[in-house]
Amino acid sequence: MAAAARLFIRGAHSTLAISGVGTGKQSSLFKLSAGCSSRLKAQRHVAHFTFQPDPPTTEYGATQKMNLFQSITSALDNTLASDPTAVIFGEDVAFGGVFRCTVGLRDKYGKDRVFNTPLCEQGIVGFGIGAATAGATAIAEIQFADYIFPAFDQIVNEAAKYRYRSGNLFDCGNLTIRAPWGCVGHGSLYHSQSPEAYFVHCPGIKVVIPRSPLQAKGLLLSCIADNNPCLFFEPKILYRAAVEQVPVDSYTIPLSQAEVLQEGSDLTLVAWGTQIHVLKEVANMAQEKLGVSCEVIDLRTILPWDTETVCKVTAAAPAVTSATVV
Repeated sequence: MAAAARLFIRGAHSTLAISGVGTGKQSSLFKLSAGCSSRLKAQRHVAHFTFQPDPPTTEYGATQKMNLFQSITSALDNTLASDPTAVIFGEDVAFGGVFRCTVGLRDKYGKDRVFNTPLCEQGIVGFGIGAATAGATAIAEIQFADYIFPAFDQIVNEAAKYRYRSGNLFDCGNLTIRAPWGCVGHGSLYHSQSPEAYFVHCPGIKVVIPRSPLQAKGLLLSCIADNNPCLFFEPKILYRAAVEQVPVDSYTIPLSQAEVLQEGSDLTLVAWGTQIHVLKEVANMAQEKLGVSCEVIDLRTILPWDTETVCKVTAAAPAVTSATVV
């Protein structure tokens, strides 16, 4: 125990120290200047974009102000209410999950339909494949997208190929895997990753990433209803930062259908998730400072992506660039 160390930073003239447990000794390694310390405090909570809500819509009925995690909860609530075979499972989902996306659902629908699993991503996805194959609507949560890699084999070698290897006799198309995705600003290396590129080269699954609460609910409900296993990555920096009017009732937004958010004639910008808001700001800056007209496309579904929309748009604005969160 004496070898154990505790790192901490204190005050404006902060000292980084190591304390040996049980020894009572403490040694200063270096000091941060007051300016450096204040910059660190300021930068930690500075986002690299400003969230821009979608225009309010009454197309899907009455709306309510929701942030992104509340829109996810609403989608899951709609699904459990309308589909008696639907089950939600993952680490800590029974008490609401670390981001509160499943809060209240176990109390409302029972412990047999919303339940915790062991801390084993491979087991979570493997169980989901089996449940979906048996006829359940299986909604699995991986607590952070960074930890999805132990389940990689189950996703790309089992879920994605189940229909193909059985000659279409069996499938696990009722499986949806949710995971918080992307950077927050202080999540460090194991809580900031965007792993979609590992999956978008694998036929048999769909990969979806929304940009807003309105989009998140409609796209998640489409994933749950789709007859293919889906990966649904949720930008966790938007869980509370993104707020807009979201329909209360169930609705769907088509998968594999990109959306042109801004028309332009010189350059086409293609992105998904959080980076959409960055590119909208970039497009405005390019127009104001350089006179460059930029088209902005939200891909929404990364696999299979909407080649028709992108190719049609780029015929008018041939230079294309893409961006995602790193």
